[in-house]
Amino acid sequence: MRYLIIAGSSVAVYIFILLALRLFGKKEISQLSVMDLVFVLLISNAVQNAMVGPDTSLLGGLCAAGTLFLLNGIFRLVTYKFPKLSRLMQGQAVMLIYQGSVIKENLRKTKISLDELNEALREHGASSAAEVDLAVLEQDGQISVLSNDFQSRSKQAPDSSN
Repeated sequence: MRYLIIAGSSVAVYIFILLALRLFGKKEISQLSVMDLVFVLLISNAVQNAMVGPDTSLLGGLCAAGTLFLLNGIFRLVTYKFPKLSRLMQGQAVMLIYQGSVIKENLRKTKISLDELNEALREHGASSAAEVDLAVLEQDGQISVLSNDFQSRSKQAPDSSN
């Protein structure tokens, strides 16, 4: 019976943390700053007792961990089978730059500062937004960057041989 209580508590904590992370933004997941890492460590420590209660035995810990692995696998399968639920739980990709222009409204919605965006651009070899054709905040929190394509196409002279 006590292992069913541990499993039930673990399910409740998992769902709470999943929803809280979804509500407070997806970029925390992918590229952890020092502050984000400390936050995640403290959260895990804070909820440990809520999952296992006074049972600090090996079996109690394995029961909680096994429940979390099982629940995570179930959520992955369900979100794979139901794309609408996946979009609800994981969000959608958001365009941050299009043809050299920063989409400030989307930066605001995703709570990404211009400094953070510029850092991601530099990591992808672009020195400024003007060099970027497309930058997208992906579902997993990564920023994908495609650069220089639109500038080289627009600078090419039209083919006059036709």
